[in-house]
Amino acid sequence: MSKRKAPQESLNEGITDFLVELANYERNVNRAIHKYNAYRKAASVIAKYPTKIKSGTEAKKLDGVGAKIAEKIDEFLTTGKLRKLEKIRQDDTSSSINFLTRVTGIGPAAARKLVEEGIKTLDDLRNNEHKLNHHQKIGLKYFEDFEMRIPREEMLKMQVQLYYV
Repeated sequence: MSKRKAPQESLNEGITDFLVELANYERNVNRAIHKYNAYRKAASVIAKYPTKIKSGTEAKKLDGVGAKIAEKIDEFLTTGKLRKLEKIRQDDTSSSINFLTRVTGIGPAAARKLVEEGIKTLDDLRNNEHKLNHHQKIGLKYFEDFEMRIPREEMLKMQVQLYYV
């Protein structure tokens, strides 16, 4: 199941993907909005960068990429992964909170509360639907639809149709 996002090819997709994942972790689990904003800004700047980034030093020249993010980029480029992300992914609570916030209507605080009550998966949510508000129930009902990626061809057709309306 893949996420729906604007179709774009990025030469640095691996880097932007891990930065967005770190950003979501900081927002949803740590409630560290400043770190969330820093990772999002770096991901945005790197996504627009016209060539493939070969080192953290190269990335650090970009506005929004500091020393700590440059170190993470070097680690990712060298090893193909990030120790911090591996640790986050192995932490059941963090993973569950991050996952539940993907359901429309469930924010970080609600996700944390649900996880504390032992609700960690879509099946858990479906079995405890009575604990959800109207908006969250809709988010749960259409979760798979919201997560689907729209094929580029379909987006281009819609764009053309909108242009001629």
